[in-house]
Amino acid sequence: MATGRNHRPATRSRGIPEATVARLPLYLRALTALSERSVPTVSSEELAAAAGVNSAKLRKDFSYLGSYGTRGVGYDVEYLVYQISRELGLTQDWPVVIVGIGNLGAALANYGGFASRGFRVAALIDADPAMAGKPVAGIPVQHSDELEKIISDNGVSIGVIATPAGAAQPVCDRLVAAGVTSILNFAPTVLSVPEGVDVRKVDLSIELQILAFHEQRKAGDGGEAAAPAASAPADGGAGTASAGAESAGRKGPDGDMPAVMPA
Repeated sequence: MATGRNHRPATRSRGIPEATVARLPLYLRALTALSERSVPTVSSEELAAAAGVNSAKLRKDFSYLGSYGTRGVGYDVEYLVYQISRELGLTQDWPVVIVGIGNLGAALANYGGFASRGFRVAALIDADPAMAGKPVAGIPVQHSDELEKIISDNGVSIGVIATPAGAAQPVCDRLVAAGVTSILNFAPTVLSVPEGVDVRKVDLSIELQILAFHEQRKAGDGGEAAAPAASAPADGGAGTASAGAESAGRKGPDGDMPAVMPA
């Protein structure tokens, strides 16, 4: 079976925009659910609703794949599953190493969805000597001293970093030096990588902070809407409304919220 080291996805060479690439997994998830229910065809409106996008955007995205559906019939579900899987590079074997087998790393190792989506956990790596040889998800943990050899022996091009923040950059540097060109980073820090190396960051605390921001806005909007009914000053309430708006617009101690990377 082909490995990730020798084959790269076709999306960039075919000029598919990054925003479209970010939505392809959403379409694939919705299509896979339809396939499991033996649904043969789906309209653009139905699929767009299942994926959480509008139908015009979906049709535009699919045009980059050369798939336009059939008027009055819709899209063939099985063919789209294959087509999107091929574009994402999921019709081949991608060996992955997970570095940092704490609670999060162990949870990732135990995730059952990797194999069905074209990814094979080739190795689990940790710097703690006490972890060496301990099985996690049926895979023995190997010491980080073996990282370069493990990557070379398994033809690994995708690495997952689940270490504490302070260890993430040195681990990243070693992965890149050993030939890894794509990194999924769960450590709460920004990694510096050379050109040609792709990094995707997953930070649960950032996602929670963004949700808190929206919750604060909802609470603020509710408070402003109720204020005039409770007490309306003679000047029309301009001073009270202004104070309420200022209060609702205040940010938390971390300041501006960063943009969220598409999942």
